Amino acid sequence: MMKCSGVDAVTGEAVVIECDSVIRSVDPLIGGEDGEVYIAAGFIDLQVNGFAGVDFNSPAASHEEIGRAITAIFSTGVTRFFPTVITGDPVEMLAALRNLAAARESLPHGEAMAGFHVEGPHISPEDGPRGAHPHQWVRPPDFDEFLRWQDAAQDHVRMVTLAPEWPDAPRYIERITQTGVVAAIGHTRATAAQIRDAVSAGARLSTHLGNGAGSKTRTEEFITEQLAASQLAASFIVDHHHLPVEFLRRALEVKGIERSLLVTDAAAPANCPPGPSVLGGIDVELKEDGRVVLRGGSRLAGSSLRMDQAIGNVMQRAGLTLAEAITMATTNPARVGRVSGRLRGLQPGSRADLVRFRFAGHGLEIQETYLSGQRVF
Repeated sequence: MMKCSGVDAVTGEAVVIECDSVIRSVDPLIGGEDGEVYIAAGFIDLQVNGFAGVDFNSPAASHEEIGRAITAIFSTGVTRFFPTVITGDPVEMLAALRNLAAARESLPHGEAMAGFHVEGPHISPEDGPRGAHPHQWVRPPDFDEFLRWQDAAQDHVRMVTLAPEWPDAPRYIERITQTGVVAAIGHTRATAAQIRDAVSAGARLSTHLGNGAGSKTRTEEFITEQLAASQLAASFIVDHHHLPVEFLRRALEVKGIERSLLVTDAAAPANCPPGPSVLGGIDVELKEDGRVVLRGGSRLAGSSLRMDQAIGNVMQRAGLTLAEAITMATTNPARVGRVSGRLRGLQPGSRADLVRFRFAGHGLEIQETYLSGQRVF
């Protein structure tokens, strides 16, 4: 049995937690916590394309490299995440999912990969909403292809992002959600009616809302309709490049904290020095200002964001409290992503995924990270 203490980042109360692989008790800490060390449930990131120089889209990524990336992710306070495979050659996508599934089984901390997110290939083929996804591999929804993904992934695909404007999108959404997979809307310029049809069919998330749409004003109907849909939660990339502050604040006001979550959309260059890299076979580069762009261009291609930075950023840029920001990085993504054992936060019976941190400047300074009661950072 292990004990861990700190100021509960959601309630503000000093607590001591006793746990093994799950939390057994949460009790008041007599005398308070010295030095204002906060404690929270481990962060959850539903969209990670790569990290620390490792591209999760590459079938050639060794298990050792994937393990190294997971260790680096733990340093950001994240304990569960969805490796994300983007639009690509069908054979390469299957190979990437197969490789991730094998790594999940073989690595000591493979369970941190709580599920896999397939972003594309059923997205808009248009320049703008397609974002950095390669045009030649965009294709319509195909349930048989989804079944091949699940076979390769050992049934660990938990989320699929697609554009609702494809004619067969509603039926596809119905079929994948019947298997327990989360259908998300993204990389789209769908009409309001098409978005409503997707929601009626079972879509429950807007992937990085306000991005991946080629929007200039962020007032177009494909964004406002998603904001207005009460059934849709929304994920946000809160760095200094993806979202104007005004849109972020308005979107959070409309959605409410309870339907909002943070994602990093981190790519392989995240946590690395500036320079060239790769995302799903696409040449990208990390700029000095932290942007990840198509090499030689300016179009964003994922991010270099860390979740501990995202929490600090959303507090600073949107004026949220620590409790609100932590909720957007813990129980909200657990609920939306259906991450088992993580729906209740710091409560007895929850998985003992914990993070202890201090405030440093405008951000968080991670002190310790625990996965299922085991210290991993």
